[in-house]
Amino acid sequence: MEFTGYLDFWFTDRPLVERVELFADLGIKRLDVWCWRSVPMADLAAECKRHGCILNSTFDEQMGSLADPGDNELTLRTWQESLEMAEQHGVEHLFIFSNQVDIVNGREWTRRLSRNVTLAEQYANLLQQTERILKLVEQTKVEVWVEALNEFHIQGGVLVHDHDLAADWVRRFNHPQLRLAFDCYHQQRTAGNLMYGLEAYYGLYPTFHIGDVPTRQEPGTGEINFPNLVKKLKELGFDGLIGMEFRPSDREELAFERVKKLFGVEQ
Repeated sequence: MEFTGYLDFWFTDRPLVERVELFADLGIKRLDVWCWRSVPMADLAAECKRHGCILNSTFDEQMGSLADPGDNELTLRTWQESLEMAEQHGVEHLFIFSNQVDIVNGREWTRRLSRNVTLAEQYANLLQQTERILKLVEQTKVEVWVEALNEFHIQGGVLVHDHDLAADWVRRFNHPQLRLAFDCYHQQRTAGNLMYGLEAYYGLYPTFHIGDVPTRQEPGTGEINFPNLVKKLKELGFDGLIGMEFRPSDREELAFERVKKLFGVEQ
């Protein structure tokens, strides 16, 4: 297993680029960042190179909605741009979501669809657009991660909001560059059934994201039974990435020590 650190969530008292060195000092060399269009990607890439780190993942905050036929031209264009960015800066993974999420008055809302479309029509359009996007992805070394987003704090409805549908999305293509991101925070908010999901989707997810509920802090601060989940992962033989997509409740060093103790991994 290898841990990945989220630049948006840790060391928030420091400028984003300066956080790279702080992660490197902890021995965390794979770094994730949200919203690539809104952050200094070139500077982050240079700082990662200086400290022997890798830009593990990001996503495009303006990718559009795959569920919306009216966004088809937009989603193809933005995915081409995202892939060019990833190739330029060495980003290994890009997240893909069913809907565009915007910040409105400090809250997250899915963008209204361009016209009335049934759920079945939305999913059919998502699958058709994914097929087109994968043709672009195949020209790169980038791996795309499907993620379900919860409807608890994201308002307005998300088409792919549970891991069952996200897993179906991945399975329909059976493509080596399209995988599932198993996110404990989103799954618990939406449907729970975390132990079931670990077994049912095993082989689809190369990354397991840890963030407790309700505060999205490190494991042990909320309601999720992470020791049992870790035990199940080990029984299954999971040896992928552990995405630390949470806000530390205390000093980052202490939060990381708690995570390492939980997984029984020294890094």
